[in-house]
Amino acid sequence: MGSHAIESTREQRYQCQIPYRRHDSTRYRHGTVNDHATGNDGQPDSTLPHSGEPDEQYTGSGLIVEKAKRLAKIDATRAAGTEPYPYRFDRSHTLAEIRDEHAALAPGTELSDRVDVAGRVMLLRDSGKLIFATLRDRGGDIQLFVSKAVIGDAGFGAVQNLDLGDWVGVSGTVMTTRKGELSVKVDNLQLLSKAIRPLPDKWHGLTDTDTRFRQRYADLIVNAEARRTFEIRHAIIASFRRTLHETGFIEVETPVLHVEAGGAHARPFVTHHNALDMQMFLRIALELHLKRLIVAGMERVFEIGRVFRNEGISTRHNPEFTMMELYQAFADHTEMIDITERLITAAALDSTGTSVVTIFGPQEHTETVDLALPWRRARMIDLVHDAIGQDVHPSQSVEHLRGVASAHGVSCAPRWGPGKIIEELFEATVEHTLIAPTFVTGHPVEISPLARTDRYDPFLTERFELFIGGREYANGYSELNDPVEQRVRFQDEQTAKDAGDDEATGVDEDYLRALEYGMPPTGGLGIGMDRVAMLIAGVHSIKEVILFPTLRHEVL
Repeated sequence: MGSHAIESTREQRYQCQIPYRRHDSTRYRHGTVNDHATGNDGQPDSTLPHSGEPDEQYTGSGLIVEKAKRLAKIDATRAAGTEPYPYRFDRSHTLAEIRDEHAALAPGTELSDRVDVAGRVMLLRDSGKLIFATLRDRGGDIQLFVSKAVIGDAGFGAVQNLDLGDWVGVSGTVMTTRKGELSVKVDNLQLLSKAIRPLPDKWHGLTDTDTRFRQRYADLIVNAEARRTFEIRHAIIASFRRTLHETGFIEVETPVLHVEAGGAHARPFVTHHNALDMQMFLRIALELHLKRLIVAGMERVFEIGRVFRNEGISTRHNPEFTMMELYQAFADHTEMIDITERLITAAALDSTGTSVVTIFGPQEHTETVDLALPWRRARMIDLVHDAIGQDVHPSQSVEHLRGVASAHGVSCAPRWGPGKIIEELFEATVEHTLIAPTFVTGHPVEISPLARTDRYDPFLTERFELFIGGREYANGYSELNDPVEQRVRFQDEQTAKDAGDDEATGVDEDYLRALEYGMPPTGGLGIGMDRVAMLIAGVHSIKEVILFPTLRHEVL
């Protein structure tokens, strides 16, 4: 069960700059170098001076020159008896804690409260006998107020020697400036890690998207929106866990390496276990092991974990992605629909404080939707009927449905049966129109090998998929628990696999053995966590919500 994604773009090197004059006493540093000054092959531009003379080797611009300047500072620091990469620093407060404790401090106030804080230097402004700096840690920013009269000549010189991106530990007292800016008045500063490579430009950041995703460590330093997105993702996953724990579910972990790749239609990644001399697969779903635990009597289980599918990349797909799957004994697909709506709506409220989200539809169309409103439910065959004006049903002949498909521009593979043709018609004529949250139900048996047959129609199953903005977010059903029927379904899958369907599954004998011990009536659900994060964070590409998405090989 589930959804995922990513698209690749051509890589370009980012451009940024560092307006920095060594002898300007009022210099204001806010960025980095222009990487193009070194050439795309990483070699120094031949126009830069490289005579080896001390004054010449640190002049000019470019990444090579800037790194050389900073490496020289490291050598000088060590020569003076100070280690530029100490082992630890003991903080008394995070920057967020200081802001929370002193939010109401009046302008022009100096306290005796001492603090020890640490973070990365993001801004430096030298005005002679005062230096103002911006320090950032995970919780936010705070201003450093550095007075030569307080910190002394040696300490002031050490601050002047800092570069943007350096990590420092600071001791001092809490104060506000006359303009009311909460600050730390520094009386001691320790270099914790010297940044050799300059930061991306403060205002423009990493402008090439491929570079942003490849160098996520740099992107997160300067990109507040990217940090916000991953804070929302964290809050979403925490919300899911909280809701499920409150509902009596137990979180478990199941194997990533499978002997049989099952639980979904997807091409697996293949690997080899040397000690056992056997072929194995990275899991394409969490389903079959979780249902083994329902057989074992655990009744309500869930897992949030990585799954892997050996397929293309796009704004919706990444080869490795995060799924949440849950299984509940004594339930069916109706409870799964209800809990899907509850989980996603609660996650939106918990992570952003609102149930209103921006939906990205086709051609970048956006629409605002309130997730707190009731979500639509409709059968797949009814939606196709509404779109094309003709009845479709898996009981109809393959020849008839192929004709219907052809009339609407859908070509059919020879091995497809009626159910698969209906699914393709749905994808071509309906899926992209489902902007507001819609539960699509009643999938044909042919495309639902693990779902229970609809109690009122033997050609359909008690299955649903959730679509929002034309994208699939969740997949669930009343689970098939008849081992004899499950074997027949698996054998049909094996036949399709033998005929060349790379996404079909085989016969999982151990899972069939588990079912023979008896699995109670069960409802199952899978939700693509990356897509939920995209929805709630309001981003268009899955690469924005995966810290390190899969990319094409980097050409250096």
